[in-house]
Amino acid sequence: MENIGIVINAMINYYAGDVKRINHFLKVFGFAKAIGQAEGLDSNTQKIVETAALTHDIGIKNSERKFNSSNGKNQEKEGPPEAKKLLEELGFDSDIIDRVCWLIAHHHTYINIQEIDYQILVEADFLVNACEDNLSVDSIQSFKNNIFKTKSGIDLLRTIYL
Repeated sequence: MENIGIVINAMINYYAGDVKRINHFLKVFGFAKAIGQAEGLDSNTQKIVETAALTHDIGIKNSERKFNSSNGKNQEKEGPPEAKKLLEELGFDSDIIDRVCWLIAHHHTYINIQEIDYQILVEADFLVNACEDNLSVDSIQSFKNNIFKTKSGIDLLRTIYL
């Protein structure tokens, strides 16, 4: 089926009652969608970016249950199996599932980012985390200088924070 609306509803159900997590992935989705469209992604890559944005933190529940922590490395480990199960149930093609799971498994790894879908997911997540984590202007500037690469992501970061 591969419909973004069903992913939104499935993720809201997955995080039922956890307003903070639901709001987080919806905000990341909004930025990822906007950046992807501004960067002119093809429809398949846009779908991957949007799906990954919605599911990027799906590993948090298992991380907290297993390790009593939601740190990034645990999320990267625990997220792909949960996302694969969810996306298979929703009827997504295996090529999209595989790429989304790869992105989830790397979304807290900020070295060697080469693919545009990976870049956009990292930028969209940071745009939300900067506010949610009350990052300093210096931290935001450093992340911009070292990690951000898309024109639209940099423009959003400057407009919102700098």
